[in-house]
Amino acid sequence: MKLAAPALGLCVTAVLLAGCGGSDSGGSSDGSSSSDYVDGGTFTMALKGDPGKLDPQSSASSQLFTVNQLAYDNLVAVDGDTGEIESQLATDWKVDGTTVTLTLAKGITCADGSPFTATTVADNIAYVGDPKNKSAYLGVFLPAGATAKADDAAGTVTITLAQPAPFVLNGLASLPMVCDAGMKDRASLSKTTSGTGPYELTEAVPGDHYTYQLRDGYTWGPNGATTAEKGMPATVVMKIVENESTAANLLVSGEINAASVIGPDVKRLEAQKLFSYGTPALQGEQWYNHNDGHETSSADVRMALTQALDLGELASVSTADAGTPATTLAAIAPVACPGDSVSGSLPAQDVDAAKAVLDGKKLTFLYSSAGGSAVAAAAELAVQEWKAAGATVTAKGVDETALQGAIFGTGDWDIAWVPLNVNSPDQLVPFLSGPGLADGGTNFSGIDNADYSDGVTAANAKPGSEGCDTWLDAESKLVAAADIVPFANNVVKTFGNGAEFEYPGQLVPTSIRMLAK
Repeated sequence: MKLAAPALGLCVTAVLLAGCGGSDSGGSSDGSSSSDYVDGGTFTMALKGDPGKLDPQSSASSQLFTVNQLAYDNLVAVDGDTGEIESQLATDWKVDGTTVTLTLAKGITCADGSPFTATTVADNIAYVGDPKNKSAYLGVFLPAGATAKADDAAGTVTITLAQPAPFVLNGLASLPMVCDAGMKDRASLSKTTSGTGPYELTEAVPGDHYTYQLRDGYTWGPNGATTAEKGMPATVVMKIVENESTAANLLVSGEINAASVIGPDVKRLEAQKLFSYGTPALQGEQWYNHNDGHETSSADVRMALTQALDLGELASVSTADAGTPATTLAAIAPVACPGDSVSGSLPAQDVDAAKAVLDGKKLTFLYSSAGGSAVAAAAELAVQEWKAAGATVTAKGVDETALQGAIFGTGDWDIAWVPLNVNSPDQLVPFLSGPGLADGGTNFSGIDNADYSDGVTAANAKPGSEGCDTWLDAESKLVAAADIVPFANNVVKTFGNGAEFEYPGQLVPTSIRMLAK
């Protein structure tokens, strides 16, 4: 079973993104065949936090991105192994300079039975592209300044870009399309779904669970996937389970069918010989609040906080000895620009230099409690190392809703661990440069690095992978300045019990197969 994957995913254990593509280890199972599949079942998966407002174009949270895949489709898909663009809502596509032309599949319908048209696509592009709507996907999955025109008779959409965008199709592979009813009544999207996806939301109990029902007649999924395949569940339940060990227990007992686990419970689940799907991802990534009013607005303080740490030890502890050093900021396979922008650029540990700057400094440090006991242990270690360098750092393990509320809302943080995962470097640009939150942007930490911005300009002028060396060099400037500190990669495993599926960063709904007990 090999299906296309969404281009972006959790790939944040806290914040989105993620153009998740392929798997390093892929799925492992006992060799199940179609004869082992059963129809009409219920597939229950653990979510580490509540997705909150369900408008699919409103937030960059990994939880919302996960549930989006059930009810909404993207214009194209990305093959998880090769990185090749594949069909979804569009069956044909062409990029010619700053012009992108897409031809939609015939007969696409929304969950309410209404047709999905080229005009609907153009309306979605206009909505996300309007800064007044504050979509988290503007500049991430849709290049700023992009406009679209529709030809309903031909079933084509023409997108005109304001400037070259070398990985524009990768972005469109993660941009959920909303149907006309939802476009006309955006408020309704906070509680219901209005999409063309394989499932439709039927029950929402915030903080507890979200239930989706299978749609008949769905034939336009990634790479032609349909809902007529044997073994697809009739019902999907996304159950909120914030504690990773609790999710592991529910998985072993068979009370849920899937959960992503990154901490010590991985070994316990592996011993059970459960099905698993592995996705390489950036797990350890330290951000600083560069905005005025914070100690970390000082470049000297950011550098000192970085020099105080044994980053190798933090990587080992945070991944329960299962991880590897970070290499690029866009780390989800298939990585659009493979290489190493990190290891040769990270500031070396220098506690004495750190002491000269940090003495008496008081700071607030946030990390996601959904990361499990390994991440909590690493956070404790970091606090000890900062204390040894003279700083008083208060660590707070918070759920993902609170973490996002702080970094995208209140700004009540100085240091945060937020692994932001994508597969192409251009999708990170709005988070690493440009307007901050106060100005309607997504640069939540307020980074302002001229060398990086100049590198982005140069890289965008080169088509596709021809600009990769320039992209990686731009990233290295951020790392060398300690503007951001990536320190650990890991293979995030999503385990299954009673079901198999593909999870290249995000669940692929049309890949779920329920197994006979």
